[in-house]
Amino acid sequence: MMNDLVLRGGSVLTPEGVVVADVGVSNGVIAALGTTVGEGKTTLDVTGCWVGPALVDIHTHLREPGQEWKEDVESGSLAAAAGGFGAVVAMPNTMPAIDAGHLARFIRDRGREVGLVDVMPSGCITLGRAGISMSHIDDLWKAGVRIFTDDGDSVANSAVLRSAMEYISALGGVVSQHAVDPDLSSVGHMHEGSVSSRLGMYGIPHAADDITLARDLVLAEMTGVRYHVQHLSTANGVELVREAKRRGVAVTAEVSPHHMAFDHTAVATTDSNFKVMPPLRESSDRQALIAGLVEGIIDAVATDHAPHAALEKEVPFEEAPNGMLGLEWAASIAIGVAALTQEAFFDRMSIRPAAIASLPEHGQVLQVGTAATIVAVDPLHTWTPTTTFSKSRNAPYIGMELAGKVRHTLLRGVVTFSDTPIVAGQ
Repeated sequence: MMNDLVLRGGSVLTPEGVVVADVGVSNGVIAALGTTVGEGKTTLDVTGCWVGPALVDIHTHLREPGQEWKEDVESGSLAAAAGGFGAVVAMPNTMPAIDAGHLARFIRDRGREVGLVDVMPSGCITLGRAGISMSHIDDLWKAGVRIFTDDGDSVANSAVLRSAMEYISALGGVVSQHAVDPDLSSVGHMHEGSVSSRLGMYGIPHAADDITLARDLVLAEMTGVRYHVQHLSTANGVELVREAKRRGVAVTAEVSPHHMAFDHTAVATTDSNFKVMPPLRESSDRQALIAGLVEGIIDAVATDHAPHAALEKEVPFEEAPNGMLGLEWAASIAIGVAALTQEAFFDRMSIRPAAIASLPEHGQVLQVGTAATIVAVDPLHTWTPTTTFSKSRNAPYIGMELAGKVRHTLLRGVVTFSDTPIVAGQ
């Protein structure tokens, strides 16, 4: 029987390891894998590409509802598919915040309507992300939410966070924390160091991250909750996670592409695209984050894709909001900057993120019978992005030479992105 589609000649991640093979897809699943795969109605030449499970981003800001001029589920899904993603976890700091089940269902349904990536809503830990009382956690859980976060703000009240951790732990969910001390970071705009001193700009010390993370890890150990720390930015944070894992704390961690690609010297330009939270830190922190990812102490690359309109970013640095785009270039940073091997690349960008987010249909190595949710990435291709699928353009990656390029993305057998035209029979 002819396959619907064949990916020909790629370096494929299978349960037996990496093999050079063809992948046949029919009816949304992998129908054949090996050197004797038959013909396909459509054939994609993926010679030289890494072929494996489509990527999973556990930290995406889609801005819908309430800020659709920056991004919406459709434009964010387009950017995600172009970045090789088959699933994204949408952050709840929208307007209104996702603190009740009907709002989570709205996000999930919008993702299904667009149909380019699976969109999993996360839910707030506290009502309105105000940090005072728990959100409608049972209602969110029934709506399919498995990750709870007040991202954009830290839950500063330890008693509230403890109660939420105990409640969410009993359900089996994940508490995902924006681990930045609000008092130490409230007046700062960048990392506190030599560049902030030279610019005369209020800085944010390493301790802003480290204090909150250390507290959270103690609470996670006390409550037994699955705890996930967002966008690690400090070398000491990596060591805190390492030590907590050694003690048996159920902790996972992510690093953003921009914290691996840049350090605080980039802010010397006062380009507001480099204003992020937590801020870009020292070169030594950047290297420690990369080393932690390579070693596996850091579990995932997560984009923290944060769209902002030009009218918001094209202002003095101190007045600009935090955040930059990341979905379309995360794979390139993981390959070209972090220099991950093929096995580590799919582990940190698909397999472990899918496990953290409780997405059993994602993050599976390729074998006959599994869903054909696949990405093909050329690790040797160098390219310079000139545009984006996002509604916003706050990305220093535009105009920057990158190594590693997503060639094709499939979601259950449907090609959701290709960087070359697809013609039937070819």
